[in-house]
Amino acid sequence: MLTQQQLATMLALQNKMNTKVNPKWLTAGYAYLRAAMVESVEAIEHHGWKWWKAQNKDLPQLQMELVDIWHFALSDSIIQHQGDIAATATALASQLAQAKTTVQFDGQEYLPENMNLLDNLELMAGLCAAKRFSVPLFMHIVTECDMDSEELYRQYVGKNVLNFFRQDHGYKAGTYCKVWNGQEDNQHLVEVLSALNIHDDNYSESVYQGLKARYPQ
Repeated sequence: MLTQQQLATMLALQNKMNTKVNPKWLTAGYAYLRAAMVESVEAIEHHGWKWWKAQNKDLPQLQMELVDIWHFALSDSIIQHQGDIAATATALASQLAQAKTTVQFDGQEYLPENMNLLDNLELMAGLCAAKRFSVPLFMHIVTECDMDSEELYRQYVGKNVLNFFRQDHGYKAGTYCKVWNGQEDNQHLVEVLSALNIHDDNYSESVYQGLKARYPQ
């Protein structure tokens, strides 16, 4: 389970990233759960859902979509707590401490542990469309995707660095190149992270430099 300190660290990083994009992001009215809904649908695509053709689950990319969803969920939660990072961390830790994961949606109770991954992803997308987010459901899905809390933390920090990298290289201005040498930057990030140790003191800087070395000049 994610510790309250890990939650506080991720929330602080998220606040820093959002502030870089817009110093007044807390009151800008951005639809973070709409973004999480779209990412949930993309996760379904990476899982594969078409019964009329052969498909293989792309687990690394599915995990990366979950990390993207977590970025947006953290942002929405910070807004709910008026920017108070400590209060947000406490609230999330409380949700994670629930003994059993149940989801109430559209008058029906769902038990994610009795559902398959694809149905849980669909449930998450539906909740986000209704402007709601279930942290216990999300963490259950994370587990179903062969991630533990440390792996979520590792990948979150990596993606946060990628977001900073994007902003530093013209993402907001529209000059950033998202596809390098035939691969999207998310895939490059997967490869960079696989070569690094999360416990290195300069982990986040190493991620940034790894991306920089690959990015076309």
